[in-house]
Order: sequence, then structure tokens, then C-alpha cells
Amino acid sequence: MNTLSLRRHSSLQFMIVMAVLVFLSSCGSKRPGAYSSTKAAKAAEAMAELKSKALYRFITDWTGVKYKLGGMDKRGIDCSGFALLLNKEIYGQDIPRRSRDQADVIREKNPDQLKEGDLVFFSFGGKEIDHVGVYLNHGFFVHASTTRGVIVDDMNLPAYQHVLIKGGPVKN
Repeated sequence: MNTLSLRRHSSLQFMIVMAVLVFLSSCGSKRPGAYSSTKAAKAAEAMAELKSKALYRFITDWTGVKYKLGGMDKRGIDCSGFALLLNKEIYGQDIPRRSRDQADVIREKNPDQLKEGDLVFFSFGGKEIDHVGVYLNHGFFVHASTTRGVIVDDMNLPAYQHVLIKGGPVKN
């Protein structure tokens, strides 16, 4: 190889090495940011920021329990049963069994002012309330989903925003 060919070959190798380094460093710098913006990471952050450690333990203990209409135990639970048990165990409050009756015992407030432990009500089937969850923080709530069981979910998703009816704390 002559000197000119050797320099071109070295320059090409140098360019390839630099391109690989730039690619690897850019992937490395974007990776943590991409992870922290996922729904799961945001839900985990909402859980980590709960003021009530008893609420945190209750939710983690029930997470993943399957949905069962009328259910009230770890073999299956529905949304209003979950809200009832959570309010009884964590806050010492007795509330009605059905979600539409639970909606009658809250002090309604603006959704932007919801606080940890407030009940949130939805209507997926029309005008009447047919679903309840418990607000956590940063727009997240916990509920018994008919398809995913007990789960922490993002209330800011359009699927929930369009059917949110009201929310607030239980009246004392």
C-alpha cells in the first residue's frame, strides 16, 4: 500500500470509529430519559410519592387481583368493592357498596384540585356512573379495571378524560 492509500484507509477507520462512538453515546444519553417517560415509570413515580405508606402497601398488595363483578376478596374484586375496602381499611370510612351510591357521599371538587385518597367517578355506559377509582397524585388513580384487574392508571388518557364525571373526598 502506498502512503496515500494508507492515509485514506486510516481516515476511513477513524471516521467509522467516531461514528460508532457518537451513535453509542447518543443512545446511552437518551435511554434513561426514554424510560422515565413511560407510563409504567410514571405510575411507579406516582406510587413512590404517596404520602400514606399504608395506602402504598394496600395498593401493592391488591395490584393484579383480577376483576370479578360483585367480588370483595383476592379471588376477584370489582371497582366499587375495591374503593369500599380501601376507604374502610386506609381511612376508616364506611361508604356504600355501589359506585353510583358512593358518588352521592363525596364533596365534589374540580378535577384539578383532587388529592390523594379522593374518589373519582366515570360513566362508560352513558349518563349514569358505572365506575370508581381512588385518586393518587399527578393524574394517576388506582381502580379495578374490568380487563386488567387492580391497576394504577393515568386519568389524563383520553379514554378516561371523556368519561370522567366527578371526584372528591368522602363527606365526614
